[in-house]
This record gives sequence, structure tokens and C-alpha cells, in this order.
Amino acid sequence: MKATLSILILFTALAVAGDMTPDQRAFFEQKIRPVLVKQCYECHSQASKKIGGKLLLDAPSEMIAGGESGPAVIPGKPDESLIVQAVRYDGLEMPPKKRLPESIVNDFVEWVKRGAPDPRTEPTKAVSEAPSEPLWSLKPIYDPQPPIVQNTSWPRQSLDAFVLVQIERQAIQPAPDAEKAMLRRRLSFDLIGLPPSDSSNISNLSDYVDSLLSSPQFGEKWGRHWLDVARYAESNGNDGLSRNPSFPHAWRYRDYVIRAFNEDLPYDRFIAEQIAGDLLPADSPAQRDRQLIATGLLALGMKPAKAMNENFEMDVIADQIHVIGSGILGLSIGCARCHDHKTDPIPTRDYYALAGIFKSTETMWGAAAHQGLTAPQTPLHELQAAAKVLPRAEVEQIIQANPPHRPPAKPSFAYKVDAPLAMGVREAKKIEDCKLNIDGESKKLGAVIPRGFLSACGGGTVADLNQSGRLELAKWIISPQNPLTARVFVNRVWLHLFGEGLVTTPNDFGLAGERPTHPELLDHLATRFMRQGWSIKKLIRDIVLSRTYQMASRSGSAPLFSHHLRRRLDAETLRDTMLFITGELNPQPAIGSLIQHRDVLINELPSLHQPSTRRSVYLLMLRNSMPPELTPFNLPDATTVVAQRDSSALATQSLFLLNNAFVIEQARHFAMRLIKTFDENEKRILQAYLHTFGRYASITEIQRGLDFLREADSMLVSTQTDHSRRELDTWAAFCQALLASNELRYVD
Repeated sequence: MKATLSILILFTALAVAGDMTPDQRAFFEQKIRPVLVKQCYECHSQASKKIGGKLLLDAPSEMIAGGESGPAVIPGKPDESLIVQAVRYDGLEMPPKKRLPESIVNDFVEWVKRGAPDPRTEPTKAVSEAPSEPLWSLKPIYDPQPPIVQNTSWPRQSLDAFVLVQIERQAIQPAPDAEKAMLRRRLSFDLIGLPPSDSSNISNLSDYVDSLLSSPQFGEKWGRHWLDVARYAESNGNDGLSRNPSFPHAWRYRDYVIRAFNEDLPYDRFIAEQIAGDLLPADSPAQRDRQLIATGLLALGMKPAKAMNENFEMDVIADQIHVIGSGILGLSIGCARCHDHKTDPIPTRDYYALAGIFKSTETMWGAAAHQGLTAPQTPLHELQAAAKVLPRAEVEQIIQANPPHRPPAKPSFAYKVDAPLAMGVREAKKIEDCKLNIDGESKKLGAVIPRGFLSACGGGTVADLNQSGRLELAKWIISPQNPLTARVFVNRVWLHLFGEGLVTTPNDFGLAGERPTHPELLDHLATRFMRQGWSIKKLIRDIVLSRTYQMASRSGSAPLFSHHLRRRLDAETLRDTMLFITGELNPQPAIGSLIQHRDVLINELPSLHQPSTRRSVYLLMLRNSMPPELTPFNLPDATTVVAQRDSSALATQSLFLLNNAFVIEQARHFAMRLIKTFDENEKRILQAYLHTFGRYASITEIQRGLDFLREADSMLVSTQTDHSRRELDTWAAFCQALLASNELRYVD
């Protein structure tokens, strides 16, 4: 019976691992694997001289099989899993020398609760083996000639030839061109995240694309893509860290990103400003402000608990290395913190060469934007020490973003309205190299490692020993000779336009990731991208004007991009679309944040989320408390770098569309708009379909709508004598049915 149970558990775990999402993989790699390596492998791995309790923890199959006491993990059941009992010190006590911090215990509980997804597929080898050939992504970028295709009339540009040649090799027929109305809707959602503003036909496609690219809504849509990579949020989100303090100045980084995309800031400059904006020359105070705000990328991450954490400083550095590694370079550099990377050519020395750069950098949670780097700035640990709980009367004031009026004497709590502030980084007072941390432990120190970059990418050491090396790091990352930066970004753009990347593991261009389906096309796009001045808008324009992008969609997978994928609207686009359809959307950018200029403890307050009709990118983004209108639809939790969101379809999403107060309210606004504008029901139905789907209702749909209205009215007539109210309720029900429909939620 025990053996049968283990087999069933193992089968379940492996099935989950096979369907692992990027968020699940990141959660394991950042929160579970490092603890196993540092705390457990000494006694519970194949490299152990004596394996405790005959239990191995260095492979998922071993954890499921268990040791003398049974399976270490039972997916989905943390209370029954021995590893959870052990870290809780519940009967078992592991690690035996010292109990782990509560935040780490909670991570293991959450991991098992999620099904214990584990990307490790093979037992860890004591000695890593070098790959038989150089990693494909580290080879120099080259510009291949467009291939010769059989159907020479099909490609509209060179990009199409790279796609068509593979389709022809597999004897697949490319899909026909999309209908104009379908293409118009696709372009509008992909480029600005909103439906087309009218139903007129596209007279000139390139002009239509240019109008979308020049729209201020472009930056709001594409800036949100980057904010996923930047793990943007306005609070820390770590329960073990002074009760989740807010990041009241994070919104400036959000606005910086939106503006950068709207102004088509060259991508190489965009990256340089985020890594070393404080060290770059500036032509004006405004430009210097922008560059200081840009360095918020390095300060935004969810910070580890400082209490009882000897590795706090190195954990912060690990987050900064992670966002540069996974977010910009597409490599999981963090794996080398404890040991040489198991699959990629990243030795531990390279990790600590980078760590020295950030050890020589001071991370600030209040960089003065208008007074340069000389103004007072508050590191996170000082902010935590100063934070206190606000009285409830003051809390209510904060929820309205109205500063409370109080006498200056005898302040009873931490509250301040300062000069304009921003999160960011600056050079540390002490510039120093980092010592190698044996097994990732900052108390077990090895040799001093000179600051530098990844040796496998041709990186050297920092030349100017009087600076941290961030400026040199930025220049190395954006160098045309760096084989990763352009490849990774053009793959991200392709992913957002097609629903799937040329590399289907956009954060991992290493050996554990997938190889590109079209390697020549990837390099062709990367070369064109750099040749055109790293212009993001030109890259997007080239792709959407291709025949490949303009093919009709089909359901199911699209082998070799032989047709367009039918895709579901993301959380923000769905909410914004509802507001747009009902006429309630306020297109003006939001100014600031509900928590700007305030040091507050998020979990000490009632809900800070307030009704808003502005675009979703401006909503308050709090870790562990994201906007309720967005969370049912796979909104990332901002704990890690996210390149591709989950696309799970759950019953809770349909229930949300039927029962949520926001959706119901928008349906009523929509109904009132129709009732005020038209007297006849047929005209109202026609207009409702036009607003919702960008097309007119068919005769069948009109009749179906009339039948729906008649039935709804008959159900209400016995309880509502007020005709006007009954009319509004019936039309609101009809409008809500349209807003909840698949035709609205999916784009062909």
C-alpha cells in the first residue's frame, strides 16, 4: 500500500512539473532550491558522505520516494508532508542546528500547497559536466540572408521568408490573410490595449499602425509589459519584514517606463539608465531626475526579511542580479550563488564578481529626484525602523490621498510629505570587492573576487576601481557584441505580438531553456533592431506589417507560426476595455499614487484600493493585495521577473464576470448610455454589439437579444412596478452578458 501511494504521488508530482508555469519555476528557484542547497544537501544529497535517514532531497523523485520515515513531500498537502513538519519543528527538527525563519517556513508551506512543482528532472551530479558545444545564445549574433522560398509572392518582407521556409519544409499551408476588421481589432489591442475607437475600415494599414504607435496609450500598454519584467509593486510584500511596508515612491518608476516607451527611448539607453542612470551625464536637471528615477529597477524587488537573517545584504544583491540576469540577459545567474551553475557556463566566481558591483552600490528607497543625490535618502532598513502604525482617523485621510491637517508639534506617528522622492540606487561610500560566500552563506567566506561581468560573454573585470562598476556593467550589457541583450528583447516583443516567443522560455536562454524555433529569424530581428538604433517602435512596426503577423487566427497551437493564435485579453486590457465600451474610461494618466509621500504599513490598514476609471496600469499595486478587479485573470504577484503570464482558464473567472460589483456597475453604465441614446430596442442592440465587438449584430443576434429582454422584463414585472427601473435592470443584464462573453475576452 505504501509503495502504491508513493507511485501515485510521484506520478502526480511529475505531471505538475511537466505543466510548470514560469511563476512556479521562479518560486522554486528563488525560495526553495537555495534553502535545500544551503540547509539540507550536506546530509541529504548524493554527494553526502552519510545520507541521513536514507533520505535524498536533491531530486523530485527522491523527495517523493522518501526515506526511512516515508515521503518527504505529498503535493498539495503541506500538513502531511514531512519536510514541512521538519522545518516547523513539529516532531521532526530540521535543520537541527537552528530553526529557519518563519518566512522560509511559509515558503515551503506555499510550495507544497501549490503541488510542489519542481523543475529538477535528474539527480544532481557531484561534478557538473561542460556542454559538448558552446551554448547557442552565447554565440555572436550574425545577420543571415533571407532564405529562398517556393512561394515567392507570399513574403511581404524579409521576416516572412524566414517563417515561410520552415512552413514549406513541413508541408504546412500558411493561414490566409486576416479580415480587415479582425486585423484592426488585433492591432489595436496589441499596440494600445484598447478596442478600436470606431468601426471604419483600414484605408492605409501603415498609417493606422503609425497612429497607434504615436498614441499615448501605447506606452501604457507596452510599459506594463516591462513592469512585469521589473517586478513592479508599491509595497514590499514580505510578511517577515516589518509587516509589509509600502514603497510610496515606486509610481515614479512606473511613469518613467510609460514615458520611455511613448518617447521611443532607444532600448540600449533605456537599459543603461536603469542600471547606472545616476552615473550617466545629464544635459538638464529634468534629464538627471529621469535617470535617477530609472534606477528604481534595482530597488523595486520584494526584499527579504532582515530579522534573524544573516544573509540580508546578499539576498538584496541576489534580487538585483536576478532582474538583470533573467530580465535583461535571459540567464538564471542566481543558480551560481551557491555552486557553479549546473548547466550553463556561469561559475560561482562570476556571480560574486557581479555581487561586488552591487555590494558597492547603495540601494535607496527615497532618492531625491529634484535635488540630486545629495539630498536625504532613506535605505529600507532605516525606513522599517521608523515606521509605526497610523491612527485610524489618519488612515481614512490617507485612503483619500488628502494629507491630514495636524499641528507640527508632537507628531505621534511616522508620517512625512517630503520633497519629490524616488526609489533608486547610488554609489556606496565604500567601494569593495565581494568575497565568495561558501554555499551562499555570508558568514562562510572564501577568496576575494574582483568585480566584473560574465566570462562566458566576454566580460572582464571592472577597470575603474574607484567606482562600483555599474556604469561599466551597463555598457557591457548594451554592447552590440553582447550576444544576449538584443536577442532576449526581440524575443519578448515577438511573444507579446504572437502569444508565443521564438524562444518559448523567454527568461532562460540557457541549456535548461528551449532552443529557438527560428534561430536565423531571431538573429535577423536582433541585427535589424540594433541597426535601427534600438528603436522599439520600429521593431514593432516591422513585425506587425509582416504577412506573418497578419495571418488569420485558428484555435489550438500554431506550429512554426503557420497561423495566428487566438489569445485572451490580459487582466488590465479586459478591465480597460469594459471601461472603454461603457464610456467610463478616463484616458488621462493618473498623477502619483494613493500612497505617495507616505510611509505606511500595508497590513495595518483597511483596503487602500479605491474605485478608479483610469487605466489599470495606474491602479495601486500592492504585493499580497493586488487590485481586486485584476487578480482573477492571472495578474503576476510581482515577486519575480515575469516574461509570459499564465493563461489558465478557471471557473472563478466566469463567476467574477457574473457577480463582481465592478462588472455589474459597468453593465449599468453601458445600459444607461444605450437607453439615453436610442429609443428603439433594435437600434440599442445594434449599437451594443458595435461598441462591444466592433461589428454589427446579425439578424439572429438581434432576435435573440429581443427575446432575452422580453424574458428578463417578464421575470421582473412581478417585483418591480417602476417601468424605468425595470428597463434599466433588463438592459443592464443584457449588457453584462455581452461584457462577459468570450467574443469580448478573446482576440483573433
